[in-house]
Amino acid sequence: MAEALQRENPSGFEGSVAGLPLTDVIQFKGHNRFSGCIAVEYRERQGMIFFRDGDIIHAEQGKMMGEMALYEIIRWPEGRFTIQPKVTTTSRTIQQSISFLLLEAHRLMDEEQAALRADGGTRREDEAAPAAVQTRMSAVAERIVKIAGVSYAVLMKKDGTPLDDDSFEAEVLSAKGLSLAGIGSRLGGLFGLGEVKSAAVHARGKQILLFEAKNHYVSIAVRGDSSLAHVENEIRSTFAGRK
Repeated sequence: MAEALQRENPSGFEGSVAGLPLTDVIQFKGHNRFSGCIAVEYRERQGMIFFRDGDIIHAEQGKMMGEMALYEIIRWPEGRFTIQPKVTTTSRTIQQSISFLLLEAHRLMDEEQAALRADGGTRREDEAAPAAVQTRMSAVAERIVKIAGVSYAVLMKKDGTPLDDDSFEAEVLSAKGLSLAGIGSRLGGLFGLGEVKSAAVHARGKQILLFEAKNHYVSIAVRGDSSLAHVENEIRSTFAGRK
């Protein structure tokens, strides 16, 4: 908690969330095994995200703590952040990886936007889509994300490089797709079946589909509450329709 903070001559730098997406900062600090705090301000609101050795361990926003506090901070459309490498906490309210947390944050925002569109409502100014959301993607991925139950999709080279999408979501989903392709190909080799053509995995309420598309792969994140079989059939129909 805030009371558990330990400060040692705090030093850091300030930045604009609108100019540098907060999710990019979080990703960068995770890769650098950062320990400390990112303090975020948006209008009258304040939030704090705590890291230990590159992992997010705790977040606070108003009366919220843990994952929900982190998701609330990430969804802010703008603001300022201050990085404090010498600010720590004894609290541990978050156990998930950064990749999981960021994908989950964007899934929640996607669902919120879909609900608003369904209700015919309009978003208040302070609930605008965050600047960190990246909408640029390949034509194949754009068709797939229109399928109900799909939260994100990326067309990728077989070495795991995303095509036409430089977002963090694409990077994470491509890495998962590449890992799934590697596991599938190893199993295929073991049973004499050759390289993987498609694969599916369900774990911790998350679902991933992988399809071979000519000389590429398509990696697809499916919402945990959706029927994997139904989404897979819809995706296959989409590919069949392009022939």
